Amino acid sequence: MKIRTRIADALTCESPQDQIFIKGWVRTRRDAKGFSFFEVNDGSCLKNIQVIADHSILEEDTLKDIATGAAITVEGALVPSPGKGQKWEIQARDIGILGSADQAVYPLQKKRHSDEFLRTIAHLRPRTNKYGAMFRMRSQLAHAVHAYFRDRGFYYIQTPLLTGSDCEGAGEMFRVTALPAGEWGHIAGADQGKSDFFGKEAYLTVSGQLAAEAFACSLGSVYTFGPTFRAESSDTPRHAAEFWMVEPEMAFADLQEDMDVAEDLLRHLVSYIMMHCQDDLELFARFVDKNLMTDLETVASQPFIRLPYIEALEILRSSGRKFEYPTEYGCDLQTEHERYLCEEHFKQPVIVFDYPKEIKAFYMRLNDDGKTVAAMDVLVPRIGEIIGGSQREERLDVLQSRLADQGLDMECYDWYLDLRRFGSVPHAGFGLGFERLLMLVTGVRNIRDVIAFPRTYKHLEY
Repeated sequence: MKIRTRIADALTCESPQDQIFIKGWVRTRRDAKGFSFFEVNDGSCLKNIQVIADHSILEEDTLKDIATGAAITVEGALVPSPGKGQKWEIQARDIGILGSADQAVYPLQKKRHSDEFLRTIAHLRPRTNKYGAMFRMRSQLAHAVHAYFRDRGFYYIQTPLLTGSDCEGAGEMFRVTALPAGEWGHIAGADQGKSDFFGKEAYLTVSGQLAAEAFACSLGSVYTFGPTFRAESSDTPRHAAEFWMVEPEMAFADLQEDMDVAEDLLRHLVSYIMMHCQDDLELFARFVDKNLMTDLETVASQPFIRLPYIEALEILRSSGRKFEYPTEYGCDLQTEHERYLCEEHFKQPVIVFDYPKEIKAFYMRLNDDGKTVAAMDVLVPRIGEIIGGSQREERLDVLQSRLADQGLDMECYDWYLDLRRFGSVPHAGFGLGFERLLMLVTGVRNIRDVIAFPRTYKHLEY
């Protein structure tokens, strides 16, 4: 059995190889008299390897089928390449066809395609340089997330995707039902949930936070990393109906420690990608955002600015800038405000904390002033908010009051209140939007382009 060499490994060989066997997809083909040159890529790295084939080793039908998009096998010798910018090439002794690609309909013929077009063929776009690089970087970042928390004593837990409670209290949730199509609407009111699979209404989760809190109050420091869902009818470049969240929860932690970990995690992940994905990152720095490396260096090396919400408002109001959204006390910060703070005023990442209680979730700890909660948002250039977190409310009576104020069903959260009844401790956590992290490290401006098969408002393909 022939052992396949990944192209990434072939390109980093230290010496010629008399025998090498690769498999991959043809990116380009160029013909000369008696010879053909193929650029082949197997997804293991950004660079292709050049294969030189003498027409004498190929049957006419085989040569015809070795075209852009075709999957082939190549056996030959790895030899120094005289071509500029490539160390090695393969002189083929035998080429086989694994799968042909009809050139009349194969959609990736040109070297450059628009992102809008590539979204229509999301199943093929990872074969392009840009999206191959994107999803290699996504994989590396996921690995870095797990390594970061493992090395710091956090335990990885898996929280439910199906839930009976609304973590955010915003009501923007997808209902899940096992009732036959069309039957749901014929069952009145509260009986809808009782007739369904779980005997109550069920939803796709907007966050693993509440369940993670339960484990933090047993294991100390935990994190969950998985898909979350939000039925928000926003058709913006920053919002998706399905997205991934990194959510650590820490017992015995306050807001200060929460901000420390959030800043350290973000700086670590940016540093990691700069160190371990240099070739792929360079593509985005050259073709997507010329200022990308400067922005990433700032994130990785500069301590984040920290300021209370009230001071952030004062900066916005005195900026002389005419914003679309108001900057009055009690108004949530919008993307235009967030980006002004970190792109123009401070020119580096910013953490805003101590928000008015009216604009934050019920579980955030009420400060001593009775007006604000111990919440924080991390803001970065081009994105705005990338992390949102808080110290959690550990006092039973205060939490019950907050639930009541927001009109939430106390019975649904009885298990959550138990954490405050039995050995309650101060604890804190946050959520890092994984797709927004990808947007930060690549300079890509649309969330649809950093997730494999985007689910967005009015769009559900595959």
